[in-house]
Amino acid sequence: MAQSFGQAEINWDKLDKTRFYVVGAGLFTGVSVALYPVSVVKTRLQVATKDAVERNVLSVVKGLLKTDGIPGLYRGFGTVITGAIPARIIFLSTLETTKLAAFRMLEPFRLSETTQAAIANGFAGMTSSLFAQSVFVPIDVVSQKLMVQGYSGHAQYSGGLDVVRKVLRSDGIQGLYRGFGLSVITYAPASAVWWASYGSSQRFIWRFLDHGAKYDEGAPSLQKIMLVQATGGIIAGATSSCITTPLDTIKTRLQVMGHENRVSIKQVAKDLINEDGWKGFYRGFGPRFFSMSAWGTSMILTYEYLKRVCSKDE
Repeated sequence: MAQSFGQAEINWDKLDKTRFYVVGAGLFTGVSVALYPVSVVKTRLQVATKDAVERNVLSVVKGLLKTDGIPGLYRGFGTVITGAIPARIIFLSTLETTKLAAFRMLEPFRLSETTQAAIANGFAGMTSSLFAQSVFVPIDVVSQKLMVQGYSGHAQYSGGLDVVRKVLRSDGIQGLYRGFGLSVITYAPASAVWWASYGSSQRFIWRFLDHGAKYDEGAPSLQKIMLVQATGGIIAGATSSCITTPLDTIKTRLQVMGHENRVSIKQVAKDLINEDGWKGFYRGFGPRFFSMSAWGTSMILTYEYLKRVCSKDE
């Protein structure tokens, strides 16, 4: 592995895990506070009916601010934060341990560094997403119902617990896992693409910057490391959002529907085509593109900073 990248990378076995989880909970909560309104807007755009008045980003934001003020942009936030902590612990633990194991398994094949990174990171991203969906899906169902309550004919709720009670009463436990299969199909590939793009793009950028195997002048500066990581995050978020938005739109519509309106994936797809043509699958693409790129960049810079803060003293 190139020296510069090796000096920028901190492996899982070098981290103080307790500190990592405690500090990470605070840092990622801060990132979520900053970017959560984008998710609310994206979700509302995806579930809007053909006759809805609010059909673009600006009108959705204006409508939320007019009816609820700033808190309207944070509908369902408490549910997301409560569930996100255990979900992230599962995700990050699985990601790092799987990535390390995958790199070791690929060593005998003598692949190029970029290819090896893409495969190992992609496999780790997909595996960690599969494990984390058991927690993420119920959070998604509850938070999305809160995001769209009262909008385009959707029911009103008094809070996250009220959503859970009503879903359990009408659909049982499976109601909290509505769209689970589609979530796995959406997020597992998205996570694989994201982490594969991030891992490979970093190495490509370092090579482009001439920080390759012949680089022997010491560690790159912190600013340069952060710039490379941020660029990798943008590339990864843009790539992933372009590929997975259609599935995310269908999944979101399924999850926010009431018991009486239950339909199939095929019917949701037909409705989208009837309402907007094929571009209907890319409803909310702008906010999702921005969210995944901004979230990816913010998340990865926070994550890499967290690893530096929590690395064990040699």
